[in-house]
Amino acid sequence: MPSFSIEVAGEASPLTERQLVNTLTSAASRDTYLRVTGTAQLRTWEKSAGYYQHLQSAYLDQRLPVEIRYLAIIQLKNGIDKYWRKTASNAVSKEDKNAIRSRLLSSILNEGENGLAVQNALVIAKIARFEYPHDWPDALTSLTDVLRSQIPPLQLARALLALLHIVKELSTGRLQRTRQNLQAATPEIVHVLGNVYAATTESWRYNTTGDTRPQIQQGLLAMKVLRRLLIAGYEHPKRNTEVVALWQLTQEHLGAFIQIQKAGHPHADLIEKQMLQLAKLHHEMARDHPAAFALLPNSVPLVRAYWDMAKDFGSVLGSKEAVTSAMSSATIGMDGDADEDKSGQEKLALKALLIIRACIKMVHSPAQTFKYRTADDKQEKSQATALIRQDLLTMEFVQEVMEVLIMMFFVFRASDLREWDEEPEEWEKREEGEGDDWEFSLRSCSEKLFLDLAINYKDVLVQPLLQVFYSVASPENENILFKDSVYTAIGLAAPVVHEHLDFDAFIRDVLITEVQKSKPGHNIIRRRAAIILGQWISIKVSDTSRPAVYQIFQHLLNKADGMNDQVVRVTAGRQLKNICESWEFQSDQFMPHANNILTHLMQLIDEVELTETRMALLNTISVIVENLDHKVVPFADGIISMLPSLWEASGDEHLMKQAILTILTRLVTAMKEDSLPVHNMVFPIIRGAVEPGSDTKLYLLDDAMDLWASLIAQTPEPASEEALALAPYLFLIYESGSDNLRKALEMTESYLLLAPTHMVSDNGLRRPMLDALRPLIGNAHASANGLVCNLVEVVVRKVQKLGGEAAVTQTADDLVHVGFLQKLLYMLRGSWIAHCTTGPNRKEAPVDGIVETDYFSILARLILGSLSGFCQAFDIAAPPVDPPHQNLDSHMRWLLEEWFSHFENIGDPSRRKLMCLALTKLLETNQPFILSNLQSLMTVWTDVITELREDEADRNGDSLVHDAAAETGYDGVKEAVEDVRRREFLYEDVVHTTNMPAFVKGCLETAIAGVGGEARFREEWLVNVDRDVLDGFAKLGIM
Repeated sequence: MPSFSIEVAGEASPLTERQLVNTLTSAASRDTYLRVTGTAQLRTWEKSAGYYQHLQSAYLDQRLPVEIRYLAIIQLKNGIDKYWRKTASNAVSKEDKNAIRSRLLSSILNEGENGLAVQNALVIAKIARFEYPHDWPDALTSLTDVLRSQIPPLQLARALLALLHIVKELSTGRLQRTRQNLQAATPEIVHVLGNVYAATTESWRYNTTGDTRPQIQQGLLAMKVLRRLLIAGYEHPKRNTEVVALWQLTQEHLGAFIQIQKAGHPHADLIEKQMLQLAKLHHEMARDHPAAFALLPNSVPLVRAYWDMAKDFGSVLGSKEAVTSAMSSATIGMDGDADEDKSGQEKLALKALLIIRACIKMVHSPAQTFKYRTADDKQEKSQATALIRQDLLTMEFVQEVMEVLIMMFFVFRASDLREWDEEPEEWEKREEGEGDDWEFSLRSCSEKLFLDLAINYKDVLVQPLLQVFYSVASPENENILFKDSVYTAIGLAAPVVHEHLDFDAFIRDVLITEVQKSKPGHNIIRRRAAIILGQWISIKVSDTSRPAVYQIFQHLLNKADGMNDQVVRVTAGRQLKNICESWEFQSDQFMPHANNILTHLMQLIDEVELTETRMALLNTISVIVENLDHKVVPFADGIISMLPSLWEASGDEHLMKQAILTILTRLVTAMKEDSLPVHNMVFPIIRGAVEPGSDTKLYLLDDAMDLWASLIAQTPEPASEEALALAPYLFLIYESGSDNLRKALEMTESYLLLAPTHMVSDNGLRRPMLDALRPLIGNAHASANGLVCNLVEVVVRKVQKLGGEAAVTQTADDLVHVGFLQKLLYMLRGSWIAHCTTGPNRKEAPVDGIVETDYFSILARLILGSLSGFCQAFDIAAPPVDPPHQNLDSHMRWLLEEWFSHFENIGDPSRRKLMCLALTKLLETNQPFILSNLQSLMTVWTDVITELREDEADRNGDSLVHDAAAETGYDGVKEAVEDVRRREFLYEDVVHTTNMPAFVKGCLETAIAGVGGEARFREEWLVNVDRDVLDGFAKLGIM
């Protein structure tokens, strides 16, 4: 059989500068063999001394081809991330660092290739991040010294570029120390850069003859650095005079640049970038330093100037001509709108909206906006808030902003409708997008700003908004784009206007008619109808209107209606999730539409291509499944049939696989035992996600375990071999100590209830399970520790039911064999010792509270299951004490002392009864260790029996004894089979089947007979009990 292999260079090649250049040449070659061998050799040299110094030398050699120099500087940049840190394995040596650092400044200043200069600047910045100021104290001052001197334009540009990337690195540092170091250096840099920026800007503004592009680029670089320094370099920018002067200069320049732009300029692209840098500075100051922004000179007029720019841009968007153009070109590919890609004017308008939004937050969300630590900070905050509220956010201004947003910024443009038609899926995804993307979208930002206004100025905005809404909300109104923008506002303002708007009447009288209209452009209204219903459904849609809502969505999802294009149907599919998630969802109302809706959704999933869209639609189906519960059974086969192909098509898209696992979990949970045919299909998926070494374990374990748990809960007895074969994987999850530990413990209990023979028989999983649980005892969180102890209790009970006392004895022996019982008793003895200490020598108890209760509960189950087995195991497992070779009696005395002492801390009546039963059972031993504790035992009897009596006249009353036959599930609700198993398991517990007074009477009579009769019992043991304890017990009337 032929073998195909590539010989890769190894350590044999010595590292020299010449050899490195040859290897870089190979790695940059188009020849596959040379490229692979060269890249492999570079990877081998990464950890070699001198490698990064040689890379820098190769980069500095301008005789080499540009592509070789590129590869050298990129390798150097990547190596800094891996090996420059002092604590990194194979870190770059101190000598190499010094050599590299000594050549950094000269290497950047004389670099003529722009791309190489950028990469070199990144190298300098990364090194500065690690070494400034301790190992490289002059990283910043060396560059500021260069900027002070008279240098050629190229060196000035390169110095600014290096400084920009250093400031970027330091300003984004997460460590407080990094930011403090930058702040210490900021004043000097701002002083130098401010002069550079002012000088370069003045030189190109008044130069009418030569080429001014280099000066504009230098000024742009200077402003990029200044912008970051003014934000990250000062705690209180307003208190610095140079910042104040620069702030005023930026305002002057913004106005001047706008005029230059309007007049026309040969380098308009660079001037536009300058304007955007100034706008970014103003926005970031408003966002990150709100008090400084408000109190810096002329900030309120600045905001109004930005708003005027936004209005100018909006007037073009919302003009009658623009709307007419948009409607007429809604179905045309190219319409002369090619220049509508984000222009500088649109970006400035977006910054204007962001600044206004920041101002609203200053006034209405001060706790999240302002940071103040001193009285001066607090005073500045008060002044800033008052200034913005009184001078900017006037009622007239707020109302004007609302009107402009609705009439101009909410309206679709021709480019929007063209993209809707040409790339429907991409457009829908972008429009639906949430998160921080809104800061980069004019329409999304407009919606956020409108919502801020609606919430904080509802008294001003509600009535004008409703007036506009009533003027367009009729089927006869054909102004589609304006109607869509008004409906957008009503949807966003739903939490504010719901008390003033009869939305049910709007659905009945307007929406039902509008979604059926088929004139051109009504697909826009259909899309908006789905969105507005999704926004209002949880706020104000009556039960009587919900069937109409479901009917609307059924109609919007129907592909046979040509007006329901892909955007309309995908939007409806997304919004249907909100409809079905609302608290008032009633499955009976939805069922008449369920089949059609689910069919349309599945067809749509098959039609769309984007994974994110498929996931969203699948999530909608998942919500429907969850809310229909068992009523989903008739539709389950159709849903399940589409999942294998989606799984295969998802490839490495683990989020898609997670969504599929989620819907499978909900299907299994909803279908109950009817889901059995699904089980065999998903067992291989679960195994692939949980077995050690699985490629998908990292991504799918959580969702696979949810599905696995649901399968076991819905599996009727007897369980399949496939289900049982998965059980041992749970023990491996215990070992990993992952966040899934709790889930794994809960699932183990489910397995014990489903297949007790498989789990606890001698040939089953009992000993491996106990062995896996042993490391968890005492090491897990209290809640997880309780689950571990509960599992052991369940094991003992199941063993007792299957094999009686002998089986419990064997289980007790297993607990000793794996070391579980020794560990438990060691901690209980530690608590007994600690509770015996007082004062300054007092010791900390290793276990206490509910954890100690859980430990005693295990002992109680062993005692009740096999008293002799417990005594044998306890005698072996009890921790050694001084003097050595003590017998069972001496061990039991400390245990019972701790047990009775802890009893008063147990609050759960079921637990108290369980302990009482076990302690009483010990009387059957007729041993002094329990008879000598008769006073404590009688106190426990009196307390517990009194608590359990609901009627004092009923001497044999026990409120915890239940009639299991009378206990059933909820009427009319189909139960999971595990719920039935758990209920049966609960009511067969000795706590619920044993009458406490009768049990005490029987055990006490046995003890009296065992010591030789009542007289001897009184003389030897009862004589040690206090009279008041005896009287209290006698009042129970048991004996």
